[in-house]
Amino acid sequence: LALKWHPDKNLENAEEAAEQFKLIQAAYDVLSDPQERAWYDNHREALLKGGVRGEYQDDSLDLLQYFTVTCYSGYGDEEKGFYVVYRNIFEMIVKEEMECKNEEATEEFPTFGDSQSDYDTVVHPFYAYWQSFCTQKNFAWKEEYDTRQASNRWEKRAMEKENKKTRDKARKERNELVRELVAFIRKRDRRVQAHRKLVEEQNAEKAKKVEQLRRQQKLQQAKLAEQYKEQSWITMSELEKELQQMEAEYEKEFGDGSDYSEEMKEVEEEQQTEGQSLH
Repeated sequence: LALKWHPDKNLENAEEAAEQFKLIQAAYDVLSDPQERAWYDNHREALLKGGVRGEYQDDSLDLLQYFTVTCYSGYGDEEKGFYVVYRNIFEMIVKEEMECKNEEATEEFPTFGDSQSDYDTVVHPFYAYWQSFCTQKNFAWKEEYDTRQASNRWEKRAMEKENKKTRDKARKERNELVRELVAFIRKRDRRVQAHRKLVEEQNAEKAKKVEQLRRQQKLQQAKLAEQYKEQSWITMSELEKELQQMEAEYEKEFGDGSDYSEEMKEVEEEQQTEGQSLH
């Protein structure tokens, strides 16, 4: 460009060439100075749209007018329908964000879809992203101080600090506004309502199955307890039968059990008497 607009090569159009060559020189001076270049990079959007001395008018989409049910008509896919109106709004927001993104950024913005969009592949990803939306805009046009006018580095740092506070405040307000709009839309989105109803029905069915399973487990436990009790009774009954059988066999072999007891007592008394005689 410098060679193209050099005055010596444009003698027939010297005045225009001199003006263009002056601008090229100024641009070169900015690109050659790291601080100047950084400042212009940060204020690129404001410069392209009017300057940084108050002439800039923010042409961002006014979102406040869409916080009302009167901005759409019905929940179909007609031009004034809920899904078309808000799809267009988010497409405009995305366009604004794309203008502020650097060339290296590869972030994708989920689409709003239409009335028939699938919940898992369209609706859920949309709300998952936009509910935590963070703008790419730097809001440099909101700055109060031109750091190029600072008389020393301390004054420049103080200006930069105040400018950063202003930018951060504006960015936060924008993020909150978009997120609040998303919440407003989500509350009225019939696709979300239908999915919520489906989930509630599924949860109710699961709860019903869990309760049935719990009852079955209680019945099974009660049955096992009864079986254990019956089994214990059967075991005791069998032991008693065995004992009775043993007594019967003993009686049969040794006679009456009562006579046996008397004989044992007589033997014990004789042993005691003999013991006393020896003493």
